[in-house]
Amino acid sequence: MERPAWAPQGIDISVPSVSRMYDFYLGGSHNFEVDREAARKAMEFMPGLPKIMQANRAFMRRAVRHAVSEGITQFLDIGSGIPTFGNVHEVAQAADPEARVAYVDHDSVAVAHSQAVLEGNDRAVIATGDLRRPREILKSPEVSELLDLERPVALLLVAVLHFIEDADEPQAAVAELSESLAPGSLLVITHASYEGIPLTQEEAGGAVGVYRNIRNPLIMRSRDEVSRFFDGYEMVEPGLVAMPNWRPDTPVVQEQEDPYAFSGFGGVGRKA
Repeated sequence: MERPAWAPQGIDISVPSVSRMYDFYLGGSHNFEVDREAARKAMEFMPGLPKIMQANRAFMRRAVRHAVSEGITQFLDIGSGIPTFGNVHEVAQAADPEARVAYVDHDSVAVAHSQAVLEGNDRAVIATGDLRRPREILKSPEVSELLDLERPVALLLVAVLHFIEDADEPQAAVAELSESLAPGSLLVITHASYEGIPLTQEEAGGAVGVYRNIRNPLIMRSRDEVSRFFDGYEMVEPGLVAMPNWRPDTPVVQEQEDPYAFSGFGGVGRKA
């Protein structure tokens, strides 16, 4: 398999990556055939996966604009993936040129590509880190030197918690990150769920099985389970809802939308 010029040395391009699969769903070009093959297999069971990802990205952009409107100009995006058009730093800095964005990901392709995209932008950085080790993220020089944790931060955990198994204690990781945030900070989460998917759980389970087979289990949690990540936060209206229903730019008529867009949940909480 030929290695593209943008692919860092030392990574195994024969193993699928969830961040590169996500890039493929969004129409990006930083993915390998092994990623595309896995993504197409998942789409055989759940053909609306690209629509779910588009709804996820649209929610993220609205949440970032909301944060800036609330006076928050610092963003910590963990599990940021491969930057595509309209990523956090572009949205935040379009709203406020002084906005600072620290991206964090454990995928070396995502980190390398982010470094290239962010070159020359002294208010946006990328750090290598894993949500399961929050202390290392907070102490990384990239994050600690760019963000002032004494001031409010928007912590983005967008489409990442559902890749953390319960045995790895994702709620404890979120709590540890939250303890380091100043009052007035925001927690932004999207999460996959069987709830809302226009398929039976058995049908959707086929796509979940694809992720399990590539050793990146997709943990589908209920609305109640996702809501627990917001313990200690006051939910911003309209609460934890299907992603298109969170402060849409234009009125949403669900009957006229792709039903896959309403799969899973998104929400924003404010730390008291």
